[in-house]
Amino acid sequence: MICNLCPRQCGALRTETEGHGLCRMPEAPVVARAALHKWEEPPVSGTNGSGTVFFSGCSLGCVFCQNEQISHRDFGKAISVSRLREIFFALIVQGAHNINLVNPTHYAHVVRQALDEPLPVPVVWNSGGYERVETLRAMDGKVQIYLPDYKYHTPEYAKRYSGAEDYPEVARAAILEMVRQTGPCVYDENGLLKRGVIIRHLLLPGKLAEAKRVMDWVREQFEPGEVLFSLMSQYIPWGRAAEFPEIDRRVRPSEARAAEGYMSDLGLKGFAQGVEAAQADYIPPFDLTGV
Repeated sequence: MICNLCPRQCGALRTETEGHGLCRMPEAPVVARAALHKWEEPPVSGTNGSGTVFFSGCSLGCVFCQNEQISHRDFGKAISVSRLREIFFALIVQGAHNINLVNPTHYAHVVRQALDEPLPVPVVWNSGGYERVETLRAMDGKVQIYLPDYKYHTPEYAKRYSGAEDYPEVARAAILEMVRQTGPCVYDENGLLKRGVIIRHLLLPGKLAEAKRVMDWVREQFEPGEVLFSLMSQYIPWGRAAEFPEIDRRVRPSEARAAEGYMSDLGLKGFAQGVEAAQADYIPPFDLTGV
């Protein structure tokens, strides 16, 4: 295939075994882990956990990526589309409340095939928010829950930390398309999300003003409760963060409290995960479990 799935639109050749694009991945899906995960937002994880499938490769270049083993160093195992669907059902048998596709953007073509027949649980599209609207439209009706990041509102930060100056504009358009598809959040009788969008933002050290810009945009665009907002303060200097002194530290509790207070003042419905939430459980072992 000649690939233009992500906003990079690099037009790279991806064969069954090799990938020459910015994501470096072949046409066939490469998966690093498939297991129940209990560290997503409460209406996604529930009591049993979310059935997460971690895809390898990424078209963003976030210098602080906690999943760099699979996103930047490409660890994983190539599997078939039929095997991917088998994995979905294996997770459902284990009690997964949903099937959570982590970083699936560059595999939209195979995910669409694997979801030709609907699953008995919701499908979660869990991504960095750097999505082509055209690619998302092709998933309309196959994805019930979108879980995008909105990492940056300022192009300069997006360029410096993720190598994608167009990220803010692209992510905003993607989020609007996601909400168009799902509509307002809908829950089941147990409080689990059946449909809807949760917008995540990772608070970076020294970037409280940027977090406020992100929250301002969400408040301006959506009615209270139409989407959920997840403010995450559990940043850890990871990957190449040491090369960027201004983010080579943990978020201070005072920064997290200020961001949480601003979220509350705006009336954003959702979740605030403080600095104490930064623990190893958030970064699962990428060891081909369930693959």
